[in-house]
Parts: sequence; C-alpha cells; structure tokens
Amino acid sequence: MENKNNFNDGLCEVHQKKAGFSGKLGFVLAAAGSAVGLGNLWRFPYLVAKYGGGAFILCYVLLAVFFGIALLMLEIGIGRYTGKSVVGAFPALNKKFKWVGYLSIIAPLLIVPYYCVIGGWVVKYAWSFIVGSEGLVGANSTEMTSNFFNSFVSSDVAPLIFFFIFAFVTILIVSFGVKDGIEKMSKILMPALAILAVLLMVYVLFQDNSSKGLEYVFVPKIEDLTFNTVLAALGQLFYSMSIGMSIMITYGSYMKKDVNIKSSATQIAIFDSAFAFVASTIIITAVFAFGAGESALKQDGPALMFVQLTNVFNAIPAGRIIAIVFFVLVLFAAITSSVSLVEAIVAVLTEKGKMKRLTACMIVFGVIIVLGSLSALGFGALSHVIIFGRDILGMFDFVANNILIPIIAIITCVFAGWCINKNIIPKEIGIDKNKALNTYFNVIVRFVAPICIFVILVSGLFLTL
Repeated sequence: MENKNNFNDGLCEVHQKKAGFSGKLGFVLAAAGSAVGLGNLWRFPYLVAKYGGGAFILCYVLLAVFFGIALLMLEIGIGRYTGKSVVGAFPALNKKFKWVGYLSIIAPLLIVPYYCVIGGWVVKYAWSFIVGSEGLVGANSTEMTSNFFNSFVSSDVAPLIFFFIFAFVTILIVSFGVKDGIEKMSKILMPALAILAVLLMVYVLFQDNSSKGLEYVFVPKIEDLTFNTVLAALGQLFYSMSIGMSIMITYGSYMKKDVNIKSSATQIAIFDSAFAFVASTIIITAVFAFGAGESALKQDGPALMFVQLTNVFNAIPAGRIIAIVFFVLVLFAAITSSVSLVEAIVAVLTEKGKMKRLTACMIVFGVIIVLGSLSALGFGALSHVIIFGRDILGMFDFVANNILIPIIAIITCVFAGWCINKNIIPKEIGIDKNKALNTYFNVIVRFVAPICIFVILVSGLFLTL
C-alpha cells in the first residue's frame, strides 16, 4: 500500500522561497498563539467542570504527551518539507492526494467567520466594562447579566458592528505578512497574554475558598475517569492544539530548516496546555472563591464566561478593573487564533491563485463578512433559522469541529503513514536516526491516531445528532 514513487526526494533542496518566520521564537510564539484561543478560555474550563476537574486534566495531559505532540510534529513536518500551503503540500508528496488540500481548507473557511463573531462579543464586553455599561457593570443577579448578554446577541445591529471590528483587526494584521504582521503581533501579544493570565491567577488564588477550586481542578477522582472523560479530552486536544485545521502545515511551511521541529512542537504543547490550566484555575477558582457554587460551573461556554464570571467580577472589590484585564486577555487570545485561521486561507490564495497578499486578504475579508453576518444575526433576525436543531453559529461549529476536522486528521495520518515513504517526515522532524522515537512516531501516526480519531468522529456524531 505504501507508495514510494510519487514523492519528490529533492523537494527539501528546492524548498519554495517564501517569506517566513525569523527564527524559532517567532515560530513557536505564532504557533502557540494559534493554539491558545477561545477554546482554552471557555471550552476547556467548561469541560474541566463537566468531566470532574482533575480527572479531565489528567487525561488531557497524558493524551497531549503521548498523542498530541506527535500530531503537531507531523503537520509541521509536512509543511516544512514541502514549503507549501495545505493545498500544495499534499500533491507535492503524492499527486493522487491533491483533493485533500482543498478539503482541508474548508475547515478554517467555516470556522473563522463565526470565530470572529464570538471575538466581537469579547470586544463588546471589554468595551462595556471600560465605559461602565448599565445592566452589566454592577449587575447583582444572574438574571441581569443574562439579560444583558441576550439583549446584545439578539440585536440586529450591535453584534454586526463588533464582529466587523474584530474581523477587520484580524485581516489588518494578516495583511502585513508573516514576519511583519503575524510574528510581530505574536511577540507582543503572547508575552502580554502570559503576564495577564498569571496576574489574574495569583489574584484569585489569594482569595478565601480558593483551595476548593484548586482541589476541584487538579485532584483527580477515580470515579470520574470514564470513557466519556477520555473522549472529551481527546476531542479538546484537536480543538486546543489547532490540529486538523491546516494551520500547522501552513506555519510549518514558513519555518526555517535549522529550527528543531520536535522541541518546537513540545514547547507549543506545553504553552497551550499551561495556558488552558491557568485559564481553568482562574475561572473555576474564582467561581468557588466568590460563592457562585459548583452549580454555576455546569453552564455551557458562553454562559460560564459572559454570565457567571461577570457575576463574580461584579461581586468582588475592584471587580470592574479585574473584568477589563480578563476580557483584554481573552481578546488577545482570540486575535492570535483568528489570525492563524485567516493565514491558512490567505496562504492558499497567494500560492495557488498567484494573488498579492492584500488582494487575498480582501477576498477572505469578504467571505468572513458574508458568512459571519449569518452567524452574528443567528440569535436575532435569523434566529428562526434552525438546522438539525442548531442555530447558524452552532451549525457551522458542528460541521467544522465535529465532522471536518476529525476526517481531515484521519486522512492526514493515513496519508503520512501509508501513502508516502514513511521515513520522509521523521527525517524532516529529525527523529529518523532515533529508533525508539521513530518507531513511536510511526505507530502513533499509522495506527493509534487514525483509530482514536475515528472513535471521536463516530461517538461525536452518535451523541450529538
């Protein structure tokens, strides 16, 4: 089944000359910025709360170490070896797989518009706390904060305005290019993100009852170590590390040859996981420390962040300042991720369409505005549009994250493990001469990953449809 004739052994030597990251720091910060996003700040804490806290964290750590890093190395390796965007990378290794690249780019094309809508919500909340909006700042009940959120998202104008602002900033950063746009942004925002997160964590840890939150997050209970917990942790791994979204292949194509892929992938995974744990500590510990109770943790992502956590901010000393810092933190995380999603699409247009970067950015911006407007109005003027029991935003999210990404990840593993020379990517990563690491990598890519991802795909469809 292995095809050793349809790849170009000289591809590394004729690596396409293109603008790229200046070095390892720029690449790691940009890739970590892609991984650290809204999924870490609302999805991860919600899953931690839903699946028993410490049990979920334990499963996630084990899966990240033995599973996630290998898949990160795989995608980065494919990108750097070919020096091409996702649409060019697959046929460069095997011409029969040209279609996989086009399938892969659909995922970010569906995700980034609704991601910008949610990013717009974050802009709205950061701005509302800064100016002291009535109905939000000082609200003393869940009903009031719920009404503020529902009133905003169901409006026919406000969600569009803030969505447009977030999308425009994203496109503006990407338009400056890899080195002058994405890398410079990452070098500023990622350290700022880390500092703000640590400061917030320290603050909540010094509050009364914070130990209850810490215990909930980091002490696993045997009874919570279930199949569903493992399944949820594995699903979050793809969402959190940007696996299967074309991003890491794209960023890998900008990576210099002298940068170590294995250590870079490990650092990305550590940064991403650490930030997810810090975010969970901030949110869950704050809910415990300020008396909201464990029941508040069982809310879904938007309600946990925009309603329950807002109640916490309004109940504590200097809460408005803390809220501003928190939502600026979330905004930074959201921007770094949205930029990576857009870059994956722009890279295809500039490479295959031979377009100038600015032209490609304007086209992508137009697509974002059209599709994103549907999601932005999905709770207001278009709230009557329900597809398979989901609103428009929820439908885009389901198709992209529950169907497309797992399918793409499976195909990528099968492609790298069975349809090209199995030594190409290990050699690019730099583990081909280490027998233990090489064997581990090939076993994960050829057998473990495809089977596990297939289980996620089938189980996710069975449980949600």
